[in-house]
Order: sequence, then structure tokens, then C-alpha cells
Amino acid sequence: MSKKYDVYGIGNALVDLEFKVNDQFLYDHKVQKGLMTLVDEDTQFRLIGAIDSGDLNRKSGGSAANSIIAVSQFGGKSFYSCKVSSDEYGDFYLKDMNDAGVDTNLDGKEREGGVTGKCLVMITPDADRTMNTFLGATTNLSVNEIDENALKDSQYLYLEGYLTTSETGVEAMKLGKKLAEANGVKTAITLSDPSIVQFFKEKFVDLIGASVDLLFCNEDEAMSFTGKDNLMDAREAMKSEAHKFVITQGSNGAMIWDGDTFIDIEPYKVKAVDTNGAGDMFAGAFLYGITNGMTYASAGKLASMASSKVVSQFGPRLKWPEVQAMLHDLK
Repeated sequence: MSKKYDVYGIGNALVDLEFKVNDQFLYDHKVQKGLMTLVDEDTQFRLIGAIDSGDLNRKSGGSAANSIIAVSQFGGKSFYSCKVSSDEYGDFYLKDMNDAGVDTNLDGKEREGGVTGKCLVMITPDADRTMNTFLGATTNLSVNEIDENALKDSQYLYLEGYLTTSETGVEAMKLGKKLAEANGVKTAITLSDPSIVQFFKEKFVDLIGASVDLLFCNEDEAMSFTGKDNLMDAREAMKSEAHKFVITQGSNGAMIWDGDTFIDIEPYKVKAVDTNGAGDMFAGAFLYGITNGMTYASAGKLASMASSKVVSQFGPRLKWPEVQAMLHDLK
């Protein structure tokens, strides 16, 4: 029997505010380049006030949300469990998700007061992205945000590693994984960020448990999680953590373990202008592929194509015509 949703995601709900800055700006404001750092609202407002807002790009975001939107853009059916407040940013977030074709647990529901989370994404001329995040309402994402019926009616559950920073977020992921395993829904997780793996590794180990069906990470995250100092050793160690996994390698493409063999995914050479959302796009395109009849190799090719396209432009999303062109090129 076919499922209503291809992918059901649980993750942070953040309105992404993207700006172009230079390295001197990061240095002057004591911002750690290339990492995601949690900040309070005052710090975020101070940084926003110091930036020329002429280049502002505003989108609904959060790592898993970007992936879930990608699934929908490629023609899949997706659902997202998240938490936003009853403020202007919360209104914007849900409308943007619905416009992207994503169903959520908050559709038609009354929301609590408070402040919707925002992620200040600063893009430097070398295309690197640095994020300062005020979590706001999403700090309190919990088991209450899970829609059990929608989860049971999905092929895959996709969990965002950033949620390991919150105790209630961890509980939500654990319940989601338990419900998925009890109802024949496969579980995928992303390690999200090297600093998150470093500081919350024990929570990842506890969450993954015996194993997960599919794990996404980049090279640094793979080595940090396995405690290995080179990629070859790390990928061997990953076999005991996940039945199948994807390690993205930036401009070098990706490698996929399909449970039997490693598949090397060639990169598409582009001039990178903004790496924000590249890993999210890879995961979303890959999940779309494997839930819609593609082999792991074909899904990897689509994901590589999509992520290379997204880094060649400003913002973490593709335009609809670009998505359709990619699907046509794969045929």
C-alpha cells in the first residue's frame, strides 16, 4: 500500500535571514567563521543592525526544513513537524512552507505566543556560510509537535541533528524514531554540523541506538563522530552506525554506502557563491530519489547536481524551472 508522504521531517523552524558580509565584519564582531553558533536575541539584533540589509534574502528554513522543501520541489510529498510562534515571522514561515507544498503539524492550528526562531546566515566572498542562530520558539519543540498519523503514513522519517541541543528536541526525535520503527517507516538522520557532533556526540549515539536506516554527514562530521583522523577509516567505522549512509565531500562530490558497496558520486563543477543549504539540498534530493523509484546511484547523481546548482546562486533553494530541468536531464 502506498504511503501519503515520501518524507516526514522533524526539525527546527527558523526564518533564514541571509546577508553578504566580508571576513573583516566577522572578525570585528567576534563571529566564528564557518560554524553555526547559538546566540541570544539581543546579539542577533545587534549583528543585523550592523549589516547593510539591502541584500537581505528571507526564507523559511532550518536544516531539515530545507531538505523537506527540496523533496516537495522535486515532486515528492512531504510533511514537517516544527514549532513557531503566533508572530509575524511565524505567519511568514508557515505560508512559505505551504507555498512550497509542504504540510505541517501547525496547519490550521492555534499557535502559542513568543518569538519565532531566526537564523542569521552570513555569506563571505569565498562562498563560506557562517550562522548565528536564535532558536526562539523552536527551543521548546517537543513530542507535542509530532503528528503520529502523518508519520505512520510516510516512507521515511528524517531527523535533524541540530535538535540534539534541546532536551525536548531529543525526546521528540526518540519518539519519532520509535514510532517509525514500530510502523515500518525507515529512519534517516543528519549529523548537521561538526561543532554539534563535537559537543553532543553522546546524544547522537543514544539516539541512533543499534542503527539507523540512512545517515547523512560531511567529511568533518564523519571523522568527528567516529573519532577517526582520516576519511577511509571513518567510512569503515560508519558501517556499524547506519545500514546505509552518505558522506558529502563538497567540491569532490560524495560517497554513498548502499549496504553492500561504496558508490562514488562525481561533482558538478560550478563557481560557488553561497554554500548555505548545499548539504540540506543533497539530502532532500537524495531522499526524493530513493522514495520515488531511483537507485542509490541515480539519486546520488540528482543530489550532486542539485547541491552544485544551489551553491552557484544566493540562497538555499532552487527555482522550480531548475528542478524540472534536472529531472528531465536525468531521463
